[in-house]
Amino acid sequence: MKDDPKQLEKTKDSSIRIGLALGSGSARGWAHIGVIRALSEMGIKPEIVAGSSIGAFVGAAYASDHLDFLENRVRSLNWKEILNFLDLSLLSGGLIQGEKLLKFIHDQINDPTIELLPRQFGAVATDLYTGREVWFRDGSLLDAIRASISLPGLFSPVRLKDQWLVDGGLTNPVPVSLCRAMGAEVIIAVNLNGDIVGKHARNRKGQADKIGLDEKAEADFLERISSQFKNSLHERKDVLLSRLFGESRTSPGVLDVLASSINIMQDRITRSRMAGDPPEIILSPQLSKMGLMEFDQADIAIEEGRMAVQRMRPVIEQVLSRM
Repeated sequence: MKDDPKQLEKTKDSSIRIGLALGSGSARGWAHIGVIRALSEMGIKPEIVAGSSIGAFVGAAYASDHLDFLENRVRSLNWKEILNFLDLSLLSGGLIQGEKLLKFIHDQINDPTIELLPRQFGAVATDLYTGREVWFRDGSLLDAIRASISLPGLFSPVRLKDQWLVDGGLTNPVPVSLCRAMGAEVIIAVNLNGDIVGKHARNRKGQADKIGLDEKAEADFLERISSQFKNSLHERKDVLLSRLFGESRTSPGVLDVLASSINIMQDRITRSRMAGDPPEIILSPQLSKMGLMEFDQADIAIEEGRMAVQRMRPVIEQVLSRM
């Protein structure tokens, strides 16, 4: 017999502290929204949340009670809007400076102080020079998110105090350890990287049909990158595009290689870290066909987040009923 959701919530409130560890994964991270929604429908509303990279962004929205606003906004995102976030530059340590993206994040969650949020929140970033993970548990929420999402090569690193910080996924892709350090007794971890090695979404043949990517929008994207770099670097469009995106529709370009390499690294790190500090529950949305920057595919990702919870519902109920 399945546990009653109200009973699960009662058990959680009276005896155990549930934590949510939201992993890195770029556009796949919208699946976190679906996970949180499905857990809530089961009566599970974690009061501790730790996030890495996109997990930090969605986790911050949840911790600050802005998840409804974020979900409505990302469901309406289109490719043209995503292009407008791209303030491109090669002079700032990444292809994208990130100021426009930072404004988008600010519009969704404002910039409260972490320690004053309705729920406990923590984010992970990585010190570029020491390689150590950096935990944000107080201070500016916006600073924590911006540091945590700074994917090397794509987004410019962030300087805070005397540190240059990059993506938290480089050191702790699914921050179970941070969640436990914040006092969680039962941790639900969401791993977005479990099925991506060798399946990066810019396996271009047939990809547009599978995820609904509009060819004209993709062409506009390439044109925007081409023209902006051309203005600053005086390179020919065809040369630049071949270097960034590959010489043909089936060969990998710079961004493909970068994204796939990071995917492999994060998958290996996640396996290693969770073997040493396993969460009580692992959720694994299956989104290998979603690409690095396909943030306009929120509907697909959110639904798969919900499905990941449904697939593991018997396990979730069993774990919580024993506590």
